Amino acid sequence: MTPRLTIIPVVDVRDGGTLRHAREGSDRARGLRDTCVAWFPAAARPLVPLLDGVARRWLVRSQSPYVEEVRAIAALLGFPGIWFLNGSYQWSCTALAREEDGGAPWLARTLDWPFPGLGRFVELVRMRGPAGDFVNVTWPGYVGTLTALAPGRFAAAINQAPLRRRSHGRLLRLYDLLANAWATLRHSRAIPPDQLLRRVFELAHGYDDARQMLESTPIARPVIYTLAGCRAGDRCVIERTEDGFKTRIDDHGAANDWLESTPQWEGRISASQMFTCTFEQAAAKSRARREGLAHWPGSFARDSFAWVAPPVLNPYTRIAVEMNAARGFIRAVGYELRAGEEFARAVTEPRDFNAGQVPG
Repeated sequence: MTPRLTIIPVVDVRDGGTLRHAREGSDRARGLRDTCVAWFPAAARPLVPLLDGVARRWLVRSQSPYVEEVRAIAALLGFPGIWFLNGSYQWSCTALAREEDGGAPWLARTLDWPFPGLGRFVELVRMRGPAGDFVNVTWPGYVGTLTALAPGRFAAAINQAPLRRRSHGRLLRLYDLLANAWATLRHSRAIPPDQLLRRVFELAHGYDDARQMLESTPIARPVIYTLAGCRAGDRCVIERTEDGFKTRIDDHGAANDWLESTPQWEGRISASQMFTCTFEQAAAKSRARREGLAHWPGSFARDSFAWVAPPVLNPYTRIAVEMNAARGFIRAVGYELRAGEEFARAVTEPRDFNAGQVPG
């Protein structure tokens, strides 16, 4: 059965920001929240208000400049889940910054997350900061940035970093997840990585400024940033811990493990593989996705989304994006796994944001 394709909305909230976005997209925000909650086992769904409260307490104590935005959005929408959405973290992703024909680099990425609805409710949102306009690939009610384009400045995306491990035991993987989360909630007061990326799009005037901010700003959790500017050679992958960084300028692909795997860190895997996947298999899965995209022989400029194929494509793929900052060019596709279908896709036509007009 061929899925019916819908159009990804392009929204302009340069005046009014994320609160206006939530107000005008309140129905879509509720739809996203309901589909995400439906993913949880029925017995766990009543815990959403509790999870919301935990996320609220942590974010309020953090150095995020967007706490009042989240508070206002939660009050406006009036249902639990907004704090949790803004305190949660994407599961796995694949990204690559690559030059074609000697020009400015393209940045391609997929976002993989177990929650349904992310592909169906995604929007391209035009926002503004002191350094200029940018296009955020996001959802109503969410204040951070996972994928965005600043025409004439840079493009960037987030991948979740590997899991900090205390042992390689499969049965102890859940313990490490909970212990890491507890350590973050109890001790970290730095800005969440996704909210730092939004701050960079608001304040950084170009690639060099963005790189410096992403390398040096303390963050609440480890993360991997992929950054692409407007000139040949302006591309890098920044592997971040809370206070440290390693920037790669000679290998521009990323998945969910450090390029050089270490025994203390494990590549991310899906929830369904939590107790079956070995440490070595987890590293291999990230490596396969990273290398699969890096070795794709086509052209992002000419072969739109042909690269979204296994192993990059998987049942948790929710979004794929292609961006070129020099051209002010962005494409996005949303994916949803549904019964009786492979993937249902919401699509947007290529948009040129350099013209200074809001596409209809």
